[in-house]
Amino acid sequence: MRVLFVAGFGPIVREREASRHFYGDDLGIRLDAEADGYLHTEGLAGVKTFALWPLAQAAESCFGTPQWPDHIPVPHAWLEFDVDDLEAATSELRTKGYALLVAARVEPWGQTVTRLMAPEGMLVGVTHTPSMRGPDAGSDTGTEASTPTKRGESA
Repeated sequence: MRVLFVAGFGPIVREREASRHFYGDDLGIRLDAEADGYLHTEGLAGVKTFALWPLAQAAESCFGTPQWPDHIPVPHAWLEFDVDDLEAATSELRTKGYALLVAARVEPWGQTVTRLMAPEGMLVGVTHTPSMRGPDAGSDTGTEASTPTKRGESA
């Protein structure tokens, strides 16, 4: 088997309206609704990274310690949206009342990130990732096997 790309990713939601509000209204993603209530879009560019992120590393990124705090539900997934203006996005999320776990933190791999918990318990980041910007950043022609990379480096 040879996986070529991530065809889709999204949260499993318990509170549909809260999640629709967060992703649709607050993050500005246009969502189409099916008759059965399924919300989706095919209007976003694909994911640049799929990774199995150890909880201890996520905790370190958010809280500066490898232990996830007991008072915050442990996330079962993560999702990052690279944005055009991280400072403005961070300010907008604060203004809308979201509790930010970390704001505009520069990670060791060069990414700047603001993280928060989405209504369904997913760890969400709004980011600026220089290594993923530009016409050839992170591209894989699919002609050779990809080699493992450190976070933020392209293959």
